[in-house]
Amino acid sequence: MTLAAPPEKLQNLKTTLGQLGRVVVAFSGGADSAFLAHVATDTLGADSVLCVTAVSPSLAPEELDDCRSLAAEWGLRWQEVPTDELADPAYRSNDADRCYHCKASLLDVLSPLAAVERSTVVLGVNVDDLGDHRPGQRAASERGARFPLVESGFSKFDVRQSSRRLGLRTWDKPAAACLASRVPYGTPVTLGTLTTVADAESGLRALGFRQLRVRHYGDLARVELDTGELGRAVAMREQVVAVVRRAGYSYVTLDLEGFRSGNLNAALATTTGAVADREPAPAPQSPTKGTA
Repeated sequence: MTLAAPPEKLQNLKTTLGQLGRVVVAFSGGADSAFLAHVATDTLGADSVLCVTAVSPSLAPEELDDCRSLAAEWGLRWQEVPTDELADPAYRSNDADRCYHCKASLLDVLSPLAAVERSTVVLGVNVDDLGDHRPGQRAASERGARFPLVESGFSKFDVRQSSRRLGLRTWDKPAAACLASRVPYGTPVTLGTLTTVADAESGLRALGFRQLRVRHYGDLARVELDTGELGRAVAMREQVVAVVRRAGYSYVTLDLEGFRSGNLNAALATTTGAVADREPAPAPQSPTKGTA
């Protein structure tokens, strides 16, 4: 069967959102959640859509600033709420299910809001996300959240293409993820570690690098950049080293393979085998109110 063209997928998405009626959007400010928030607000109206940004040490400060800016630019009904995943020992231990505990913490905060709003929690998960080790999707599904982009067949490419058609500045926004994703499984996640990673990445962005990750290995930072920017990083070696050391690292390395989203999951294939256990696509659900 031929997949629907992006314009048809957009109509499918609007239909899905129309069936839900009222939604609470988990709004991280990334390309996916921003697209979902914009389309939901355009389709249902701001009174029926609450966009919520979870604020914790795992959210880069620049991402929170951008969420605030996008909400103002697009007329989103938006609020920020604190989450405290670091209070959960299971999260801090950073095993292969860290994302499960993180999403559980998020839904624990969003569910009461959804009940008050008589809404359904929706997340910006796309079909490409289903092929990676993302236990957070399981946590969200178990708690009644919906994935409208998946239900409408949107890939990451579709999200970016449709965002560009709609004139959304997030269409080419670099992929983002929570800062804990920079910490190898088995290394405890602490406030100090997240702050160090955030400071190092902020310093690199200030130098003009867009798509990047600073992987945390104790006092060593492994910097991932787009392969097209590796040459510039070498040319700016002294500045790169300075900003990363200023964040708290003693050693700075440049990964010659370049940026790879989620590449720390590869280590699971040789330890727990968890990568082979892909997250199943969530089954379509009947629209329900007040579930999350």
